Amino acid sequence: MIATTSRPAPAASPADHPVLPSLLSRPYPAVMGVLNITPDSFSDGGQFVAPERALAQARRMIAEGADIIDIGAESTRPYGAQPVFAEEERQRLQPILAGVVALGVPVSIDSMKSSVVAWALDAGAAIANDVWGLQRDPDMAALVAARHCPVVIMHNRDRADASIDIMKDIAAFFTRSLDIAGKAGIASGNIVLDPGIGFGKTHEQSMTALARLRELSVFGLPLLVGASRKRFISSVMPSEPQQRLGGSIAAHLVAAQGGARIIRTHDVAETVQALRVAAAIEGQGLEGQAIRGQE
Repeated sequence: MIATTSRPAPAASPADHPVLPSLLSRPYPAVMGVLNITPDSFSDGGQFVAPERALAQARRMIAEGADIIDIGAESTRPYGAQPVFAEEERQRLQPILAGVVALGVPVSIDSMKSSVVAWALDAGAAIANDVWGLQRDPDMAALVAARHCPVVIMHNRDRADASIDIMKDIAAFFTRSLDIAGKAGIASGNIVLDPGIGFGKTHEQSMTALARLRELSVFGLPLLVGASRKRFISSVMPSEPQQRLGGSIAAHLVAAQGGARIIRTHDVAETVQALRVAAAIEGQGLEGQAIRGQE
């Protein structure tokens, strides 16, 4: 268990952004569709660099049921991603972001650079998605606090270490991030936690984080899980990224059962269907229990 390593989240504030309550109020998790406008992302690098293709993909994901579009212009894959300067990241986003924002669903900016996040928020993005959980860019927390925007705080490590208790490491990381958030004045209602499946973890540790996800409820904050097409799936059933739909859905259903309220995926239609059917089945089970309880 990890409860002893956690701290309370920052206090709630009138500055809470309205986008999260609307996304989290449903009986099934919200779905965040991945839009990578990068040449080197592990699963779909290069497919959506052209603005017209990126916009078409965003429209398709929204039609398939995406509640959020998560757009990233720098690959954050943990194996051999090439870092880019902030200016190049903005240049990739510039011909695409406004068009995606205009489609009418909340847009999340997947960037570890506060200058890029600030630019994207100015262009209409609503959510900051920081794969280093406010701990890499010293200006990120102050920016999020000043803009009163939701932020996804993701657990990460520079390298995997099979010898550690990954749940204790995740909890300690979140404790540090929430301390940073609290000192910066980020409202608790604007924070989402992401255990960072596949980032700085062995395959077994990624699966442990999914299996023990409910332990992270000690933080009292909504959880986001993105296991889509991740390499740990291939450790169970050898497969290339585009062949991991079944494993992705299995992982995301486990995550939903463990309390995840947002699921980040490349495969929106299939994920939406799986989550809603699972929720409907569970709803029937709860209804049956209520009826038996009245007898």
